[in-house]
Amino acid sequence: MAFVTRQFVRSVSSSSTASATAKKIVIKHVAVIGGGLMGAGIAQVAAATGHTVVLVDQADDILAKSKKGIEESLKKIAKKKFADNPQAGSEFVEKTLSNVSTNTDAASVVHSMDLVVEAIVENLKVKNELFKRLDKFASEHTIFASNTSSLQITNIANATTRQDRFAGLHFFNPVPMMKLVEVIKTPMTSQKTFESLLDFSKALGKHPVTCKDTPGFIVNRLLVPYLMEAVRLYERGDASKEDIDVAMKLGAGYPMGPFELLDYVGLDTTKFIMDGWHEMDTQNPLFQPSPSVNKMVAEKKLGKKTGEGFYKYK
Repeated sequence: MAFVTRQFVRSVSSSSTASATAKKIVIKHVAVIGGGLMGAGIAQVAAATGHTVVLVDQADDILAKSKKGIEESLKKIAKKKFADNPQAGSEFVEKTLSNVSTNTDAASVVHSMDLVVEAIVENLKVKNELFKRLDKFASEHTIFASNTSSLQITNIANATTRQDRFAGLHFFNPVPMMKLVEVIKTPMTSQKTFESLLDFSKALGKHPVTCKDTPGFIVNRLLVPYLMEAVRLYERGDASKEDIDVAMKLGAGYPMGPFELLDYVGLDTTKFIMDGWHEMDTQNPLFQPSPSVNKMVAEKKLGKKTGEGFYKYK
């Protein structure tokens, strides 16, 4: 009897597993909305791993620049990866590029996609308008994902009728080099959607980690308050920014000090994240604005991209 019971349990278990696996979507066709650094990076890694990709942005000149950036990035990778076989490297570049097409009309391409990843400006209203429109044209099985680093996924998903097929898929810059992807499951995200995105992340050669829909997810929730605490330490006059940077590099083993990282990321980006979090939870001491950051952003001293932030750059 025990043998029969074990056989029955195994049979039910294996059929349940097979059923669950069958329900998952195997993502093959991907639309990436946004031709900036993040969008182009996501398109590149998806195309390099055999997915067909449509990269979408508002203007052809933006897309031409994105495609050129992808090609240059692929050539660098091929030079290292196929150092002993340049011909194979050329074929890798050519094949990957053949998997990427471009379009200026997102609504016209989403109907045939398994996944739509958004990587546009960090503005909730703009993201909501985009997804609300695409929701009308996308196939019923299509999964929507946002690459937002600071906004709550639930607030974006609520603009659609597919909250169960909506999740966060947060990549890190530069996408081709950074192995991490944060997969964000909202209370409404189905297990099928969640597992499909985990599988997709692994298919890209990335290491997915999972997190609930909490402000900043894992990395930014820990990183941004750390950066802001460094600024407060400096604002109080407790230590110079130079010494704080050196201390964290030599004492904590970080590759960059907090002020170097703030300038690299962009002070406007950090301010935007903090302002959003502060609005959500005004009493949280970790989310308090910084007078010096606000002043520099007002003066357009945004970091490396403008030539000056906490440090000056030639």
